[in-house]
Amino acid sequence: MAHLCTAAASQFHFSNAFKSPLPQHVLLQQENRTKSNFDIENLTTWLLKQEQAGHIDAELTIVLSSISLACKQIASLLQRSSIINLTGAQGTINVQGEDQKKLDVVSNEVFCSCLRSSGRTGIIASEEEDVPVAVEETYSGNYIVVFDPVDGSANIDISLTTGSIFGIYGPDEQCLVDLDDDTTLDQAREKCVVSVCQPGSNLLAAGYCLYSMVFTLSIGRGVYAFTLDPAYGEFVLTHEDIKIPKTGRIYSFNEGNYDLWDDKLKGYLDHLRQPGPNGKPYSGRYIGCLVGEIHRMLLVGGIYGNPQNKNSKNGNLRLLYECAPMSYLVEQAGGKATDSKKRILDIKPEQVHQRTPIYIGSPDEVDKLLQYLA
Repeated sequence: MAHLCTAAASQFHFSNAFKSPLPQHVLLQQENRTKSNFDIENLTTWLLKQEQAGHIDAELTIVLSSISLACKQIASLLQRSSIINLTGAQGTINVQGEDQKKLDVVSNEVFCSCLRSSGRTGIIASEEEDVPVAVEETYSGNYIVVFDPVDGSANIDISLTTGSIFGIYGPDEQCLVDLDDDTTLDQAREKCVVSVCQPGSNLLAAGYCLYSMVFTLSIGRGVYAFTLDPAYGEFVLTHEDIKIPKTGRIYSFNEGNYDLWDDKLKGYLDHLRQPGPNGKPYSGRYIGCLVGEIHRMLLVGGIYGNPQNKNSKNGNLRLLYECAPMSYLVEQAGGKATDSKKRILDIKPEQVHQRTPIYIGSPDEVDKLLQYLA
């Protein structure tokens, strides 16, 4: 897999020629020119434009390109999973005590291989790994990448919604790790890595890939979505500067846990089920894949919740790999994300696999929820 990923990095070697941003008048001319019906802008072109404008550097361009390539490979595996015997359980359990699917394990290897081969990542932290991994010095770079290789893996065998989530942090100069090739960090050094994997407010970029093949990304300047064009094998820009609606009539909670939630939250959900001014209640939608829930919410609005309950005091979702990157995206689109007490992006992780409750979505809908929980 590594040789495929290396190709993604090599195509950007020429980008070092664009270290200085283009003059503003040149950028305006590019933006204002009339597009023909045949003009398309793929992810590669878009990233290079962001680099030329000084919004990201060449290193981050390569990291993001490597992630997009990993997503293409995982998409291909998912499409053929039943044919090539990649359905079902792997027979192993991850650090959270969850049974791993075969594609959880393979997809994790694909992500790690692409990120190592980029030569621009220093630490890789995956939901499927016990502890973060320092990239061997030969291939090491500066960036810290956290990811969930397959979100919604319970949906794999029934061909329902799945996705991948990622977040990218800059290096922490006060906490440098020097390890031998492929050495896994021990618990003593894990504290160092946690300080490197900073609060979500320090994210430089975050995104997800929905495996109907939509790659959604933010580099801190809005949210953009790219759809895979099978004719070219490229992600093509299809949604520019996405803005989440201020309100929405869809809520997404796993109501099978209703009796495990506190009374204030029950009161909020009971309110949503009552007919509104238009004579209709909110619509409940739950698909068991955070990527799918957030993608729908970005486009049509609403609210998603994964609360704490009597059995899971901290909710079910991981802060580093799921909640922080998704909160970054939603806030970039004008939405809100909270654990009911504070902003998700302000929470500093104390453990690599720390969980947190989360309520995320349209700003007015999150505000309404907080009034009930106050």
